[in-house]
Amino acid sequence: MSSRVTFDAEPSRLFIEKSKCSLEAKWLVFDRQTFHSSLDAQPPTTSSDVPISSDRQCFPRIDKSSPEESGWHMLPSRGDRVNRLFVLDSPYNVEETDESMDALKIHSRPEGLRRPILIMAFGGWNDAAESATTAVRYLGTSFRAQKFAEIDPEEFYHFGLSRPYVRFKQGSDTEREIIWPATEFSITQASELARDVIVGVAVEPHLRWKTYCNLVLDLARRCEVALVLTLGALLAEVPHTRPVRLSGSASDPELAARLGVRPTKYEGPTGIVGVLNTICRDQGLATASLWANVPHYISGIENPKATLALVRRVAPILGTTIEVGDLEEAVKQFDANLKEIVAQNAKIANYVKKLESRDVEEPGPAAPGGPSDLPPAAELVAEFEQFLRQQRPE
Repeated sequence: MSSRVTFDAEPSRLFIEKSKCSLEAKWLVFDRQTFHSSLDAQPPTTSSDVPISSDRQCFPRIDKSSPEESGWHMLPSRGDRVNRLFVLDSPYNVEETDESMDALKIHSRPEGLRRPILIMAFGGWNDAAESATTAVRYLGTSFRAQKFAEIDPEEFYHFGLSRPYVRFKQGSDTEREIIWPATEFSITQASELARDVIVGVAVEPHLRWKTYCNLVLDLARRCEVALVLTLGALLAEVPHTRPVRLSGSASDPELAARLGVRPTKYEGPTGIVGVLNTICRDQGLATASLWANVPHYISGIENPKATLALVRRVAPILGTTIEVGDLEEAVKQFDANLKEIVAQNAKIANYVKKLESRDVEEPGPAAPGGPSDLPPAAELVAEFEQFLRQQRPE
């Protein structure tokens, strides 16, 4: 993260907080004067080396031969939080940046922000049946959110595992473009909303999770985000015939009550959602996470029922109602298709009945392989896909 800079009265005094100087901070730009700090830097040996944080080896180097020539004068350390005090001879405009932040690209910063909520979902492990990412995209589309920022994928993805894809450029049947698995942020400042909403969707990164989450945190700070809400979907031993159960957590009890969730007792592997929530919470930002429980035996099928449950639960937090007629129609068709499939397969029907009979308040995640009386998940998925193929016109 970048060092935090603040100014005092004239002559301008620049404070760099020791606690904010990170090993990942590599560039600070002060009025076109570039200071470079390297992870391999050695303690300063000449007057041109101006230390910011010698105990953490964060050494900016000024372009000119000495700091005095640029109007900088270093004074002794003052207190635990301020590692060095620099006094400028003349006013300067100060811009913060660093090499680790280059991946965050804010194309246009929205004006007149109203305490935005950042809502995010990640495809992959955190997104059973694509329910969470579909919900976030649905929210963005419903309120006509416009893209304004993104995170470059280069440092965070193994492209052999999450491959880019090629497509023809819009309006052309000869020119192609590569679409990379980037993280995109869109914002809506619709008047019907009580506050602004930023939506972010991405495939779960493969690499450098802490750095990635700090980029999201940096965007949240720049946009004055008041709440980070993550959506997820997990596979659970629940029947598809019951209403979708939602679980989750929040950084304070009042927020948890508004979302209607109680803390889960889950302990075990976590995804990027858990890491992001923890990093944001540790930095004092309000966080909440909402998860839909998806029947594990239909994990390979998009589940509009889970998506609808997430969208409906989020709506009160946004202070508005959301038109979900198309989702409701999709759910009706989804339920009808499953009902017909189950009616044609006695083995699957018996298993669903067993799930219904032991349906509990807070089911845990599905165990790998499921219980011994579970027909293979692929069996129902294959049945469902075959049924859908039969419904398509020739």
